[in-house]
Amino acid sequence: MSISAADVKKLRDMTGAGMMDCKKALAEADGDFDQAVELLRKKGQQVSEKRSDREANQGLILSRISDDKKKAALLEINCETDFVARNEEFQDDAELFLNAAFDNDIDNVDELLKVEVEGLTIEKHLEEMVGKIGEKIEINNVVLMTTDGTLVDYIHPGNQLGVLAEFDGDLTDDNIGKDVAMQVAAMKPLAVTRDGVDATLVEKELEIAKEQLLNEGKPEHIAEQAAKGKLRRFYEERVLLEQKFVKDNSVSVQDYLKQNDAPLVKSFHRLQLGENA
Repeated sequence: MSISAADVKKLRDMTGAGMMDCKKALAEADGDFDQAVELLRKKGQQVSEKRSDREANQGLILSRISDDKKKAALLEINCETDFVARNEEFQDDAELFLNAAFDNDIDNVDELLKVEVEGLTIEKHLEEMVGKIGEKIEINNVVLMTTDGTLVDYIHPGNQLGVLAEFDGDLTDDNIGKDVAMQVAAMKPLAVTRDGVDATLVEKELEIAKEQLLNEGKPEHIAEQAAKGKLRRFYEERVLLEQKFVKDNSVSVQDYLKQNDAPLVKSFHRLQLGENA
């Protein structure tokens, strides 16, 4: 049957699919719009399967925080190219998924994919996006935080890096919270305190330091003590409260918070594109 340009445009407006894809779907469906939409959805699934082995290391990190700063969400959505990540429709869809995680108190990707928004599950939305855009698109990470203290979010310009930081009490100065969140973004700490560092990693650092000293000819007992000194430097570099504050290297992050009568950090999450898969 003959497919009119008006019908093709109508289907394109409904689905966002390409003109030729819409025309083919309408022809295959004998002009039935519902069937054509279903065909386009199936095509999206097929494209998704074909691109499943591609690398999606571009995308966006987005955050949302409640007005009272007691609840926050962080989302990482990935695509193959920066061109797609900068597309307004892609960004709108990403916001939709972030809001679904925030509103439904979801902290994992599997559960988020099952949530229905605007008549479709997020999993189906992603399939449709793949069909329209022709790139692999996936949600890699979802973080949800709640607290009795204060939450602060920070998204680095470009939306490729984001941080949520939890403070053990009320923050009277938002800039202090932002400073610490930016510290986490820039310095990549492993934990808030020494107790939060994986014991296996600590043992490995000690072993490496001791081995280096023994190779330099140091006696066993001296190498043992000196290795502990190197471990202290490791903590100063990788433990948030012990790190030198980036805006003033003469003080640690903990000193900076104490000097400003601010509560200490309890926890944080840091997401960077491609690093948390």
